[in-house]
Amino acid sequence: MNITVKDLSYRIQDKPLIASISLDIQEGELVGLIGPNGSGKSTLLKNMYRVLAPDQGEVFMNDKDLSRMSHKESARHVAVVSQETSVAFDFTVQEIVFMGRSPHKKMFDTDTSQDREIVHQALSRVGLLHRARSSFSTLSGGEKQRVLIARAVAQQASCLILDEPTNHLDIRYQLQIMDLVKTLKITSLAALHDLNIAAYYCDRLYVLKAGRIIASGSPEQVLRQDLLQDVFEVATEINRHPLTGKPSITFLPEMVVRS
Repeated sequence: MNITVKDLSYRIQDKPLIASISLDIQEGELVGLIGPNGSGKSTLLKNMYRVLAPDQGEVFMNDKDLSRMSHKESARHVAVVSQETSVAFDFTVQEIVFMGRSPHKKMFDTDTSQDREIVHQALSRVGLLHRARSSFSTLSGGEKQRVLIARAVAQQASCLILDEPTNHLDIRYQLQIMDLVKTLKITSLAALHDLNIAAYYCDRLYVLKAGRIIASGSPEQVLRQDLLQDVFEVATEINRHPLTGKPSITFLPEMVVRS
């Protein structure tokens, strides 16, 4: 499934948070959104998965306007992993993941053996099968994020939107989650904080600054010293990793630059 965003804008009162954003994600691509805090990454994603309503612009899934779908229909197409991990009630881990099956059910449908197998596999893939009956509220921040990934996997959507999916995770699980997203081979858009993870895993990158896209292309095209200096206001050294061939970014403290 392809995702197309055309001229998306959103403002709060008179303050534009994103302005005239257009992007295109081809079927099976993992595309990254990078930019500093406050650049509009989360706002863009929330407009795409309908938590916010854009002031102008459209989001299409295979040329079908997302705003014209019912929320249940759009949930069959798009799974979301957001930064927020709060849950209003004290559900177990397994119950949270079973929620990923709800877009595929009618109101009074019960869980089937197929649903149970899908949930079992999803929890296994994020390494949390042993916590299936634990209360979600007792988990660490990283464990909660992995449960939300498992819920998205159980949803079996054809598109995945992730807002900093490696947030709160230690390096082992950061790599495990990104490996999982990559092996799903579904159309994915992820806001990423770690530029080296973005460089290694993403097919293409969009760079946001002050609510606008200022660059896009492959990691090799986008991750340049001059652009990172402009966007993140930090000096870098960029090399090709000898094993992966991907850009490898070293951030340089001001004291090193001055010397």
